[in-house]
Amino acid sequence: MTRSPAYERMNRPVPQHAQAMRRHFHEAAARRGFSVAPAQEAAVERLAHLAGELRRPAWTFPRPPRDLYVWGPVGRGKSWLVDTFYEGLPTGRKRRLHFHDFFRRLHDGVTRPGARHDGQSAVDSALDELIGDSRILVFDEFHAHDAGDAMLIARLFRTLLDRRITLVTTSNYPPSGLMPDPLHHHLFEPTIQLIEERMDVLDVSGPVDFRRAAAPAAADGGRRFATGLCLPPGDAGPEELGLGAPQPGEATPVRAHLRQLPARAVRGDMVWFAFDALCEAATGVPDYLALAERFGTLVLDGVPPLAEASADGRQRFANLVDVACDRDIRLVLIGSAPLTALPEGQALTRDLDRTTSRLAMLRRPS
Repeated sequence: MTRSPAYERMNRPVPQHAQAMRRHFHEAAARRGFSVAPAQEAAVERLAHLAGELRRPAWTFPRPPRDLYVWGPVGRGKSWLVDTFYEGLPTGRKRRLHFHDFFRRLHDGVTRPGARHDGQSAVDSALDELIGDSRILVFDEFHAHDAGDAMLIARLFRTLLDRRITLVTTSNYPPSGLMPDPLHHHLFEPTIQLIEERMDVLDVSGPVDFRRAAAPAAADGGRRFATGLCLPPGDAGPEELGLGAPQPGEATPVRAHLRQLPARAVRGDMVWFAFDALCEAATGVPDYLALAERFGTLVLDGVPPLAEASADGRQRFANLVDVACDRDIRLVLIGSAPLTALPEGQALTRDLDRTTSRLAMLRRPS
């Protein structure tokens, strides 16, 4: 179909705003002591183009700007790309949600008393509250492993399409790799098809895991997570962190999401747990998010090699590392190196490569 010149002019992004976003990316990289990698250039260009489109009045669009799906292995800067893009957008009518945080808020909204109103389902009402009047939603670390969550993700995608909201998401998986469990993959295939039809899919699979590479001094950008530690048993670490072993009288219950958790100590902005109490007990991501909202440092002692933990314990540990990194709190691990003695070729937990990459950011005593 041939489009008129007026149509093309109407749908052309605003050049100066696209150029400003390109500068924003390169300046943000320079402030952290590095430059935009070649594998990231296509994503920078596409995000800059989208920024130009979003600066135009919504009423000029016969359809919203195309959605964007940025994927690649861990440590390739996907979150940095979309976070930098988000920060460079004007305030208002934008929303950033992390995968874990999204589902905690969604489940809370669905189960809250009086959630159903105005003839809408509880899920639709909760989505309305999460999305608000946003014109663009940035959704970080998108994945689908659980069949129940996959149904909610499908509802989210339909809602965004119906409301003409542009979605930018990151993932460690290509669309076809979502919901890898063969027992449930077919249930998610309609959503995969929708992603491939309605989103521009960008692969940023460069050769370097930036979390493992030797970084310039400024590269952590002041992130608190990067000041975390992995310590052997009995090592109190730097004196200024106050990591002396807790005394029995310091034990105290700490309110998490909907329960009290047995902390070994609370010292101002620091909370201290035993691995068994936090990862081998029936805790979940909402608990870790609640702790991250209250404390700036979380100490976990008695950490075993993950090969010796239960399957649920390994998954909870991986989720805890995800939350600590995303919420940018200091994580201090005391015990055995958790990633030692892992059998080769055996996936002890989903997304273990992401956990490995993030733990590589923590400091170790010389």
